[in-house]
Amino acid sequence: MPRYKLTVEYDGTPYAGWQRQENAHTVQAAIEQAIFRFCGEHVALGAAGRTDAGVHAMAQIAHVDLTKNWSSSKVREALNAHLIVAGETVGIINVELVQDSFDARFSATGRHYLYRIVNRRPPAPLEAYRAWWVKKPLHAEAMHEAAQRLIGTHDFTTFRATQCQSKSPVKTLDYLSVSRNGEIIEIRASARSFLHNQIRSFVGTLNEVGCGRWDADDVTAALEARDRKACGPVAPPYGLYLVCVDYPITTGSGREIPRTF
Repeated sequence: MPRYKLTVEYDGTPYAGWQRQENAHTVQAAIEQAIFRFCGEHVALGAAGRTDAGVHAMAQIAHVDLTKNWSSSKVREALNAHLIVAGETVGIINVELVQDSFDARFSATGRHYLYRIVNRRPPAPLEAYRAWWVKKPLHAEAMHEAAQRLIGTHDFTTFRATQCQSKSPVKTLDYLSVSRNGEIIEIRASARSFLHNQIRSFVGTLNEVGCGRWDADDVTAALEARDRKACGPVAPPYGLYLVCVDYPITTGSGREIPRTF
């Protein structure tokens, strides 16, 4: 059976997250329904990550096996047509025919996320459900300095949701930055994989630094506590975006080299 790699963009606002659920509409279900309307097949998508309710994606990666060997462009155009008719806020940006060994989740070598904060006193109606509105002035430079305390391999129990299903709280955080562009503060994070709610927990904690209630040493203390109660308030989901996912590139000799951004 041919396997297809899907690059998916979505506004997560109306969905109960990525993963299919019995009593709620999800991004996975929307795409699987579009596939059924396209070719009559009941399928189960694999995905690079299970984003939570309200979280957005610029380039979520999924894979699916279909019985017929359709052209990639046919699959993309057909799925988008059905998604539009159904009123979904999901778009299939690209479709590629890949080897059977490709797995959207387990083949991934890196995941990159962006969290957006609108930092101004007046409300930001055009950014509703697109960014976290924080009225109190934030010190982005102090947030960035504190963020560097989290980079590296650590036990991130403090920044892990209680319902997280990961076998271990130990992860390696490759990159975490905070920058300001006018009223917008962007927090970018990169790692091979993340714990459930890890980035939103980082953002909520760094917000405490930006407000002046915490400093960088407080962030280190929270990390070293390995206690969920030591975490700052968890930031809301709607400011979070899955930006891209890394996969190895195979050379002509068959050797795999890492692909990075």
